[in-house]
Amino acid sequence: MKMRFTMKVLAAAVAVGLLGAGVVSAAEPLKMMTGPQGGSWYPLGGAIQNIIEKNVPGTSMMVLPGAGISNVMGVQTGKADLGFGNSVSTVDGVHGRAPFQEKTDGVRQLATLYFQYFHMVALADAGIKTPADLRGKGLTTQQKGNTGEQMTRETLQVYGLGYDKMAKVSHGSYNDSVAQMKDGQAHVYTLITTVPASSVMDLASARDIIVLEIPDDKFKALQKLNGGYDKRIIKAGSYPKQNRDVQTIGTWTHLIVSSKMPEETVYKITKALAENVVNLGDVVMAVKGLTVKDMATDVGVPYHPGALKYYKEAKVIQ
Repeated sequence: MKMRFTMKVLAAAVAVGLLGAGVVSAAEPLKMMTGPQGGSWYPLGGAIQNIIEKNVPGTSMMVLPGAGISNVMGVQTGKADLGFGNSVSTVDGVHGRAPFQEKTDGVRQLATLYFQYFHMVALADAGIKTPADLRGKGLTTQQKGNTGEQMTRETLQVYGLGYDKMAKVSHGSYNDSVAQMKDGQAHVYTLITTVPASSVMDLASARDIIVLEIPDDKFKALQKLNGGYDKRIIKAGSYPKQNRDVQTIGTWTHLIVSSKMPEETVYKITKALAENVVNLGDVVMAVKGLTVKDMATDVGVPYHPGALKYYKEAKVIQ
């Protein structure tokens, strides 16, 4: 009996020693929520996964699909450790505004990455010149929980419209929407993404399209609904047969993290991303040229102490 007890103690000691040496690791992989397939977030998440796994020893990561609003809830509820967010909707969560039912006080800012543009893309032969012409038309957009869907509803609202005024409304992936537009099952496609958007380019290869403008008066009305909206220009030539600049709205894409994640882990992740940001630019053009100062841009979401520590060391935040 005594010998058996001694062997158990020795075995336990060896296991502890191996763990300390980094030979054995029982650490759970980090879970990161990204975006729907066909958009820019999913491949960008894969690039971030590669950087973290190569540069933060002992860390592995799972990349999961998601959407702007649902990612915030995923991090808040512990379904995910990290995720992409759109600042316009993440700030709604910080303050507990709709569509969130309470404050998302467990969500923290890790890094600001790039600006995303809201697109309202219509078939050129659908008789749609402005969003006011959407009454009675077929609309395709993302599922609820996606910031693009929220922006669609709010844009319709400032035009005195809503889903009930459409002939048909479909919710699905970017790929689903493109297929519906190509087949003429929908007349307008809305989404928020980078410029040029790969799904819009895919659509434009098969059908003539126009990109609808959101003028100043409607932009101001949207800002009253949500102060996080910003004005941007989709430059002429971004899409086939687009011969003029088109004004639209948009928001910042940023990387959020759970407040429960250890400070040292978040510090190492922030440092790894900052030192390998060129790899992100190779995946999503909008990230090209991103600097540490850009990453530290304040979008109205509290910083995680680990990220703040790195930005202070890098002297981009006082």
